[in-house]
This record gives sequence, structure tokens and C-alpha cells, in this order.
Amino acid sequence: MAKTNFQYEKRQRELEKKRKAEEKAQRKLEAKNRSPSEQSADEAGYETTETDITTPE
Repeated sequence: MAKTNFQYEKRQRELEKKRKAEEKAQRKLEAKNRSPSEQSADEAGYETTETDITTPE
């Protein structure tokens, strides 16, 4: 029976964590660089519809 290559698995997990951290940093940077007028327009443009509201049955 073949042995499991734990070093390979660990390296893959580390690469995945690094990739996710880079994506998060990129999203934060993009959000920081957005102008305040764009942010307020996005928030003001959202309208609540009946499909957005869930009622308990």
C-alpha cells in the first residue's frame, strides 16, 4: 500500500490559503478605491421587493 504524501497535501492547503488571502486583499483594495458617490448610489439604488421579504408561515 502506498504512503500518503502529507507534504504535498500541506503545500496544496497552504497555496489555497495564500490564494484566498490575495483575493480578499484585492477585494478590500477595490472597495477602498471606490468613490463615495458610487457606494451611496449602489445603496440608494436597492429597492425592496416582495420577493426579498420572507414571511414566516
